[in-house]
This record gives sequence, structure tokens and C-alpha cells, in this order.
Amino acid sequence: MRVLFSTTAGLGHFLPMVPIAQAALAAGHQVVVAAPESFRSAVVDAGLEHLPFADPDGERMAQTFRSIDGRSVEESNRVVIGEVFVRLDAQAALPGVTRTIASWRPDVVVRDPAEFASLVAAAAGGVPQVQVAIGLGPIGPSICSALTAPLEELCTRAGLERESVNDLLARPGRLTSVPASLDGGPLWGAATGRHREGSEGSPTWRYRIDEPAASDAAFPRWGDPEAPLVYVTFGSVVGGPRTAGFYTGALTALAELPIRVLLTTGPGLDPAALDPVPPNALVERWRRQADVMPLASAVVGHGGFGTTMTAVRAGVPQVVTPLFAADNYVAASALVGAGAGLQVLGLPETVGEVAVEVARLLSDTAYRERAEALAQQMRALPSVASCVDMLVDLVGSQ
Repeated sequence: MRVLFSTTAGLGHFLPMVPIAQAALAAGHQVVVAAPESFRSAVVDAGLEHLPFADPDGERMAQTFRSIDGRSVEESNRVVIGEVFVRLDAQAALPGVTRTIASWRPDVVVRDPAEFASLVAAAAGGVPQVQVAIGLGPIGPSICSALTAPLEELCTRAGLERESVNDLLARPGRLTSVPASLDGGPLWGAATGRHREGSEGSPTWRYRIDEPAASDAAFPRWGDPEAPLVYVTFGSVVGGPRTAGFYTGALTALAELPIRVLLTTGPGLDPAALDPVPPNALVERWRRQADVMPLASAVVGHGGFGTTMTAVRAGVPQVVTPLFAADNYVAASALVGAGAGLQVLGLPETVGEVAVEVARLLSDTAYRERAEALAQQMRALPSVASCVDMLVDLVGSQ
């Protein structure tokens, strides 16, 4: 079987696809990844073959992001989804993705849900497709409305007859590592032994990701070694010179608690920019989360999919501080509803509340118990190898 994965140039979008791609390779199938030329190193570092397509125009992209300054979160997300993902990204990617499908002739396309060129190109080429979730829950009506006009334009460019956005988006099934209790919807089709659910036109398959073993890399010594460890990260995108005050505010607030803080800034912010650091804190650019989560008593994050789900798999309760993307707010709401987390809205002005909510998590064992219950649900799901079996069945049914 020939499996084409297609992704935008974002680690938060690509990394959820990697375990499935690696499982397909391990099962003896052919795998390639279509991604922007600028994203080559990320694909190759994951041990996968890269087939490039064009990056969007940088100046038009910068203008679009400047246009959302001062807008509400909802308005900003509509612009990013409609203008960035479907117009700028997808229109640049479409010729390359179309050529790849025509020349490499995949049996199935596995998509990042934000990579819309592959959605249209696979439909035009009659190739079955599925998408890998990069957030909690399926695409909602408000997002669909932002997609309508630019997606119709994309269909025209692909020579695809215009069809309703809802029909086009309903075509792919969805692969997700999110347990049903956080994602919504009862399981059905249990007689097959596969965790498949949803409407007949758009099924969902759930699977388990097993974390890599913790490495033996030693942590530096800091703070009180007997104090609970609180891991703070706002992802790989937020950190930069303009947001340094945001991080120092979090460190200052958490300095008042009897805890140890590990804060990672990501590639865009030099940890030295946050000096002087409170005695109970260690600041690093990056730390492998598989090494951190087994030691953490709580996580503070912005609701990004990678950190949120890694903490859920480890049974660690979270304080979620949504920052800019709609899925951040969805993750916060889901964890609060499950009793496995708390949320702080309105950052950076409300950064002091983060310490209050961290103290609540640490003082009430119910949060940890509910987080562990979610982890147990995830451990009960079939392995990621079951996704490969599903793809084989999908190809065989065509």
C-alpha cells in the first residue's frame, strides 16, 4: 500500500501524524510526506521521505497576520483558517500536491486537517482520504462558514466541480488519539473490535499512542527537590522577544508557591532573556516531554494539542490558559468538564491567577484522580498499528 501524508509547516500539525506514518512503515507499506519545502528538516528528522510543495508568499502571509492585530479571537481564527490555511497555504500547495498524487499514485491520503490542498486534490483524483486530528472535536459550523468562499475557489483551481463545503469536509474519516469522553459522541461499531464512531459518512477511529521510555538524561538541581514539579509550556510558537514579559509574569506568580517550576520557552525565545529567574524555577528552551511528565504534579499550558494530550496520557492535571487559537479554548473547556483541569482566561493580564489555580490542583487530589481516569481510558484504546489496519481496509473497500 502507498500512503501519502500531507501537512502544513507546523510541528503541532505534523507530529500527531508521525506515529501513524512510522507504524505504516513498520508494517511494510510505502510512505511519503508532502509538505512545504521549508519543512523538509522536520520531515527528515522524523525518519520519513519528503516530497516538497511550494511555500506561500511570505509578504502576503505577513500582511494577513498584521491584519488581525487587535481583532477578537473569533475574528482572528476566521481569518487564519480562511485566508491563511485555505487561500495562501493551499493555493500555493495545490500544484505540487496534485502532481504528487498524479505521479506517485497513492492508495490513500492521510491529511493534516489544515492542509486543504490535499483535501481537494485527493477528491479530484478519486483517492480515498482520512485526516489526523490536531485538536479535540470535529470541525464546527463557525469554522465551516469561514471555509466556504476560499474552498470553492480552491475546488475551481483543482478542476473539481463545486460541491457544498459540508459535503467535501464530511468525506474524510478522522483518526484521533483523544478519548471519547473528551471528544464527544458514543462509540459504535464495537463488534468490529475497532474504536470507530460518528456518522456513516464521517467515521472516527480512536487509537493509543505509547509514550517513548523516559531517557536517563539527568535534570539539573534547582529549588527544593522534595517540592512538587510544575511543568510550564506555551508551545513552540508563542515564545519570542515580544512575549518575554508573559513568561516572566508566570514565573513571578509561581515563585510564591512551594513548588519547583520547569518552564520551556521554545525555539523563539532565549531563556537568558528571562533572567533573573526565581530560585524555584528552571528555564530551558526545550525538554522532551516524555522525560518531564512522569515527574510532574501539574502542567500549565495554552491548550495546544501536543502538550495537552501528552499530559492526559500521563494522567497529569492541567491549568489551561488559552491564548490565540479556537482549539485552545476547546481543550480548556473539555478538561474543566472532565474535572481534570482548570482554566485561566484573559492572559497576560490575569497571569497572577495561574498560581491560584495551580495551588487548587495541587491541594485537591480529585483533579489528579480524574486525570488518571482519562489516562486509563487512553491506555484501553487499540494501538496505533490499528490505524494501519483501518487504512488497508479503506483501500480494499474502494
